[in-house]
Amino acid sequence: MNKKKFILDACCGGRMFWFDKEQENTIFMDIREEERGVIKQQVNWCVKPNIIGDYTKMKFKDKSFKLIVWDIPHKIKKDTGLICKKYGYLGEDYAKTLTKGFNEIMRVLDNYGVLEFKFADFDIPIKTILSLFPFKPLFGTITKKGVNNTYWFCFMKIPKVKELSNE
Repeated sequence: MNKKKFILDACCGGRMFWFDKEQENTIFMDIREEERGVIKQQVNWCVKPNIIGDYTKMKFKDKSFKLIVWDIPHKIKKDTGLICKKYGYLGEDYAKTLTKGFNEIMRVLDNYGVLEFKFADFDIPIKTILSLFPFKPLFGTITKKGVNNTYWFCFMKIPKVKELSNE
């Protein structure tokens, strides 16, 4: 594990929810880069990851991070709307991609590390998304108060007793 870079934002996009968009202990990764001005309504918005990478096949060693933020795209199909411009899109094979992505994130997450998962249910119900993951979150948003809400969930990688004896 990199002692200085122990946080990963696996789909950083425009780093919109970060208070410190240059947080020194974080690797900001995204599958794309977008220049300023691509969104006319938000001329300063851009995607400038430290690393261009795919969350389904990361080049990090096992157990590399203490905290991972995973804010995946919210739409299935590509369109010209603001949400797709900001977040991208998942594609029709989203179930396979997200299952693979979750497993890859758990691989690079250290024991007792935390995954903060964010999702807005524009095209896919949150129950469908959560059913793709091999275990439940510890806590998170459990009620819907409107249409197309944003949900946050906290997962922790708690090792099994057998895994602990091998460390």
